[in-house]
Amino acid sequence: MPAKPDAKKLLDDALQLEPTARAFIAETLLDSLDLEQGFPVSQEWLEEIRRRCDEIDSGKTTILDGAMIINELREKYTR
Repeated sequence: MPAKPDAKKLLDDALQLEPTARAFIAETLLDSLDLEQGFPVSQEWLEEIRRRCDEIDSGKTTILDGAMIINELREKYTR
């Protein structure tokens, strides 16, 4: 029987990927949880989520690293 993957190592490896790859993994993992049954989301939000995912997938928009943006803002406004 193959060994189970180590979740911490998988997460560490995934965090090294580019933002669009991380978004794909996050979207896929969230879809696998089937949250719609116990987590109601309005039709408007579902459409917005799909629209944003489509923009990312098509390259129309880019994902920025949140930590990097926060650091840039801190540097800019703490001088």
